[in-house]
Amino acid sequence: MQEAMTVRHHTHHHFRFHVPHAHLSSAFGNDWFGVRAEQFARFFGTPTFLIGQTVIVGLWIAANAAGLSQFDVYPFILLNLAFSLQAAYAAPLILLAQTRQADRDKAHVEADAQHREALAAASDERQDLSARQTAQILELLDLNTNLTRMTQELTQRIETLTAELHRHVCQT
Repeated sequence: MQEAMTVRHHTHHHFRFHVPHAHLSSAFGNDWFGVRAEQFARFFGTPTFLIGQTVIVGLWIAANAAGLSQFDVYPFILLNLAFSLQAAYAAPLILLAQTRQADRDKAHVEADAQHREALAAASDERQDLSARQTAQILELLDLNTNLTRMTQELTQRIETLTAELHRHVCQT
């Protein structure tokens, strides 16, 4: 009963193996810069960013090509500089986000492996307990069979003795 309660208690909090890894931080840390940089890098892959950038670039080119503005005329050198600057910052930020995610994934993989090992150990314990209980049940069944056989033999013996006694009493 105690073992069943222990197993139930352990399965109740199935993320308990992740708790020891909660303190892990990536090479970039969990400080303000690392968190914000990762959020910014993740934003680069969103539809909002892609649509927004496309609209801004379209307006930029349209305004300068139509002559509404003269701040970046064809061949749009300032726009190219803006894209180069964006790429110079985007690549390291994306790598930073991937590194941080890889650190988290590694911690989760290790925690999951520990969880699987704990489940396997618990399963082995349950199988051992089941084997011991099965052996005890078989032993008790064997004892019960022997007692039943002995009871039957004694009953037959009493019946035989009673019949002999009855014959002996009736003859005299």
